[in-house]
Amino acid sequence: MSFVTGGSFPASIVPAQKKMALETNYLNFAGDTPANDFAQQYLPELYEAEVERYGNRTLSGFLRMVGAEMPMTSDQVIWSEQNRLHVAYKGLASNISAASAPNTGQFVIEPSLVGTASGGGNQTKHAIRANQTILISDQATGLVTAKLLVTSVTDTTCIAALYGTDTVPSALLNTNNVNIFVYGAEFKKGTLGMTGSIEPSFTQYNNRPVIIKDKYEINGSDTAQIGWVEVATEDGTSGYLWYLKAESETRLRFEDYLEMMMVEGEDAKTASGAATVLSAAGYEGTEGMFSAIESRGNVYSGFAGAAAPGSGALADFDEILKNLDKQGAIEENMLFLSRSTALDFDDMIAAMAGGGYASTASASYGLFDNEAEMALNFGFSGFRRGSYDFYKTDWKYLNDASTRGLDKAIDGVLVPAGTSTVYDQMLGSNIRRPFLHVRYRASETEDRRFKNWITGSVGGAYTNDLDAMSVHFLSERCLVTQAANNFVLFKGA
Repeated sequence: MSFVTGGSFPASIVPAQKKMALETNYLNFAGDTPANDFAQQYLPELYEAEVERYGNRTLSGFLRMVGAEMPMTSDQVIWSEQNRLHVAYKGLASNISAASAPNTGQFVIEPSLVGTASGGGNQTKHAIRANQTILISDQATGLVTAKLLVTSVTDTTCIAALYGTDTVPSALLNTNNVNIFVYGAEFKKGTLGMTGSIEPSFTQYNNRPVIIKDKYEINGSDTAQIGWVEVATEDGTSGYLWYLKAESETRLRFEDYLEMMMVEGEDAKTASGAATVLSAAGYEGTEGMFSAIESRGNVYSGFAGAAAPGSGALADFDEILKNLDKQGAIEENMLFLSRSTALDFDDMIAAMAGGGYASTASASYGLFDNEAEMALNFGFSGFRRGSYDFYKTDWKYLNDASTRGLDKAIDGVLVPAGTSTVYDQMLGSNIRRPFLHVRYRASETEDRRFKNWITGSVGGAYTNDLDAMSVHFLSERCLVTQAANNFVLFKGA
């Protein structure tokens, strides 16, 4: 058989009778000649392996690094957290005036009028007792103070006399902005003991698991069209897949949803507990980490601001440390940051080191068995400020263009390392748990941590007459954020 140089080929192209790379049998598919297309001659070279143009696309792993997963059997998980040990009140009312009693040395503090006690709401009965010594200060500056001895109390008032002077500082006269705390007691000789006692109280929190589902489906005809693709997926598997390539990505996406739901979850009801359209329709929602920190933790907006690199970050960071001192003062903390905030921290550390970046040499790495190499393997670099050790890493979830990288609302989160002590209602005793941990529904016969099953009439499943294979995914879980007062959420300005 002979070939002709007309018809489907341009006159300049002459097919060779043997496999020879000649200039006369070269097909230029990128050329402008209309006749040079795939219909003319041979198929182009096909790359079997996919190009990973987005790198590792999965986002899960955050909760595995900082928490744990534990089963539960109920529709609700309840835990109790300790309140503060000492008696203190903020924003109370002093009803003394300069005209009526500047020199008497006695005046009335009324906790029921204004303000909140530490860890409580508006007070109808205070916990200050007669013969206790108290320190009061103005709420505006905290610089004007006075020390007093409580001489008598009622459920809503306490009368106290000044130590050392009979003149009440003017900043403490007739104001609704007085802070007060108890620092001891004094009794006269031969008197009775303390009247009354203080019962320790606790604050109770709860969360509900949410059901998360997904599905992948392919019809029977498409499963017969064998098309192999060599893949290397983010979950560590590699090799040749055919139609299950899409199932693999559905699984990876679902695993990301399991974590993202725990981070972003919101209660279907309002903050006051009022019903909404969703809750009235039977949707309950779940409290995610961001929601828990915003309602019970610390929120810092505009870290480093618009200042020059490194110049504004240190002052902001020191404000955060001062607030941590007022909370649990947990020595080791982890920072999960967006790229821009991570660079702010790098610039801050470089400025602290005199222009040289020395973050990996300044922390003790106690969280990682004091091995800097182990911390670096996990992607953490560490630094020390004051009495705190911090380990920071980029959080891909905040950078990915298909998740929080779309907005600028969240810049990072500070998570305390270690465990907290809480009272478990089921066990009836104090237990230690990671500050962040996931509870999933499970029993002896049903484990809903990660369910996966196949239905249809294709791929080995024969459950119905649907000419397709459906791969189902389900999980029921919630996140427990304990001691949220030790967390810090970095938000954009």
